[in-house]
Amino acid sequence: MNTTEIKGNWNELKGKLKQKFATLTDDDLMFAEGKEDEMYGRLQQKLGKTKEEFHQILSDL
Repeated sequence: MNTTEIKGNWNELKGKLKQKFATLTDDDLMFAEGKEDEMYGRLQQKLGKTKEEFHQILSDL
């Protein structure tokens, strides 16, 4: 899943991520233009996943 797809489906993805990982908050899932790397880093750290693992999670949703 690329950045364009993530932007287009972000509200749906947020809900699915929150269902799958109950520890995620709205603050964790804040997505601002140009801040995607920061958000990915925060989610990777909170979930204990590598960048590749996190991208795979998003692809599987």
